[in-house]
Amino acid sequence: MFTIGDFARHGRVSVRMLRHYDATGLLRPAHVDPATGYRYYAAAQLARLNRVIALKELGLTLQQVQQILDEKVTTEELRAMLRLRRAELENAMTAAAARLVQVEARLRSIESEGRMPTNDVVIRSIPPIRVAELTATAAGFEPEAISPVIGPLYDELFRRLDAAGIKPTGPGVASYEDAPEGGGRITVHAAVQVAAPLQDGAFRVLDLPPVEHAATIVHRGPMDTVLPTAQALAVWIDENGYRSAGHPREVSLECPDDRDDWVTELQAPVINP
Repeated sequence: MFTIGDFARHGRVSVRMLRHYDATGLLRPAHVDPATGYRYYAAAQLARLNRVIALKELGLTLQQVQQILDEKVTTEELRAMLRLRRAELENAMTAAAARLVQVEARLRSIESEGRMPTNDVVIRSIPPIRVAELTATAAGFEPEAISPVIGPLYDELFRRLDAAGIKPTGPGVASYEDAPEGGGRITVHAAVQVAAPLQDGAFRVLDLPPVEHAATIVHRGPMDTVLPTAQALAVWIDENGYRSAGHPREVSLECPDDRDDWVTELQAPVINP
């Protein structure tokens, strides 16, 4: 038998918590000294304590926890519940991390206001290229809406190209446009340069038209952090008297395993009125 203090240490909980569980009937001591009122616990009670804590971590109230335990939830049922909760928490952490990246990108844009590195912008012509592409719809143009769509889209495109025996001959080219159904949705184009006949089957092979004048700038790093670079390009276009003349392209020049080393050229078609 353990004193309440020893049991708390073994269970990695507070004495106060154990007293509360006793008061609510959730975890009664194995023995209470009638003379002193001291509480004593058995090692076997650690199993119930673990279940109480685990179910609390699922977001259940103590009343719900007690109801589940009184119904004698099996170990496998509890494992399944915890696995589900773990997946939910992992998804929440991933979403929070993505939001943090975007907050950092916005912060860098704000901190760079008035001193955008626009000297790296180059106006040049873009020749026509043949690409294979897949398209999908994203909920909006926000990075958290685009990223979950374009990554799997490229994975599927490369899988289909491999199955067809077609090897890319140049960089990836991503672009975005308003979806026909409206509602703020975006059609995502995931394309890669190929040397293959025009077709429209498991993937589409088409010729992207030339761009007579494109304002271009190079972004280094993951596309999650592209915002300051894209806004630098927008500032340059506006300050130099140009107007946008089509959907920008994102051309992947280098895509090593370390996304921090990615090199992407942003190409924005423009006209000079």
